[in-house]
Amino acid sequence: MAADDGMQVIIGLEVHIQLNKLRTKLWCSCTSAYHGKEPNTVLCPVCLALPGTLPVLNKRAVEFAILLGLALKGDVQKETFFYRKNYYYPDMCKNFQISQYDKAGGVPICVGGELAFRAGKEARTVHFMRVHMEEDPGRLAYDGSITTSPVAYVDYNRHGMALLEAVTEPELRSPEEARAFLKKLRAIVEHLGIADLGLEGSMRCDANISYKGHARVEVKNISSMKEVEKALMFEMMRQKQKIKGGGEIVQETRHWDEVRRVTVSLRTKETEKDYRYFPEPDLVPVAIDKKMLDAARKAMPELPDARIQRIVKQYQIPEYDASVLCDSKAMADFYEATVKIFDDPKDVSNWLMGDVSRRLNEDLVEIEETKLTPKALAQMLRLIKDGTITGKIAKGLVKGMLSGAMPADLVKEHAVKRIDDAALLGNLAREVIVENPKVVAEVKEGKNPRTFEFLVGQVMKKTKGQADPELTREILKELL
Repeated sequence: MAADDGMQVIIGLEVHIQLNKLRTKLWCSCTSAYHGKEPNTVLCPVCLALPGTLPVLNKRAVEFAILLGLALKGDVQKETFFYRKNYYYPDMCKNFQISQYDKAGGVPICVGGELAFRAGKEARTVHFMRVHMEEDPGRLAYDGSITTSPVAYVDYNRHGMALLEAVTEPELRSPEEARAFLKKLRAIVEHLGIADLGLEGSMRCDANISYKGHARVEVKNISSMKEVEKALMFEMMRQKQKIKGGGEIVQETRHWDEVRRVTVSLRTKETEKDYRYFPEPDLVPVAIDKKMLDAARKAMPELPDARIQRIVKQYQIPEYDASVLCDSKAMADFYEATVKIFDDPKDVSNWLMGDVSRRLNEDLVEIEETKLTPKALAQMLRLIKDGTITGKIAKGLVKGMLSGAMPADLVKEHAVKRIDDAALLGNLAREVIVENPKVVAEVKEGKNPRTFEFLVGQVMKKTKGQADPELTREILKELL
């Protein structure tokens, strides 16, 4: 996407997916369930690479890597190797990371691949350089911002967790595209069942960004899709202002400060030579035979694109609806479970995409993090259908339902029901007509059809949304 001033931004992503659905870490039998544990308690000599210890590869991690490689249409290699990536950082207690390398004879587990997605109305395809396996380092924590904290705390509980890193070609052209790409990748990972992406640190991203003809900057460890978009927006503006001011972009690594909403310089960007890659002497090559590939293909679940097409065909809803629902496996699962109870697929999708999603976005939660159930949503839709409540009343129930309340109980508790008393609504309609003479005149002149709905809205307002909207319209038309 070229900017109006002719400057073209180039973005490539390195997406780290933590395989927390494994029971153990990548090289040892330590549990992968380190979240919420006291710092530095989920450790063993192998985690810390103490003298005399040897890593043993988690076979299931290899199987997960094969699944992702196949899902991304990559070329899974028949033989793959591990390399040591040497660098010093406080959360890397060995001073090297066991990873994979794609040069000097190195072979990552998967080469190539692609991902098709939509950015707005545009269909896009981004290609992958590779998907490789590596271990997760520990975690640094700060008192406040990284730039202001007087101390840094090191927690090695995460050290040795299995990671897959998916590295794209530099083909993304805007922060909005980057976010749309990550949303689609997240949906694929969720459907594969190889990671719980609701856990902290389960999907992190390093973003490489530059303007054509200028040096590349890497922004490290961005924690979410929304933060990737914000970080890239800031870095685009920073680089553009510097270039237009006659400055030079320095190749460096920067940190996204989520508190201050800025990127800050960490260090001058390393080159591959600085990492001094060499084959990991304590691990043998991994052979991937036809049997393993056939087993992976057989275990491959329904992926988002196939699910979208099935949902469109099975439930007769628009492809746009199905695409939005399948952005999240949990949302798609919720939709299908609700339709089994309340047989109106379009009505269910409208509510999930509309008021339910709006409330989720306001609360910054995913649907699986709430106590809303398909049974509760189906019950609410039945209450609307049988005339017990209006759609306006139903909108007011969503918040309580997300906390686990059943809609029928909320209706009873708050005494909110549809008002269909014609005499009462007639009196209220007359009040509205008297109170809005200019609007009434416009309605009678037929200049703007929306003015009539304004009058309906005023009656609804007087009844706090409980008036039967169709009956209200009939009464107003008769009185006018």
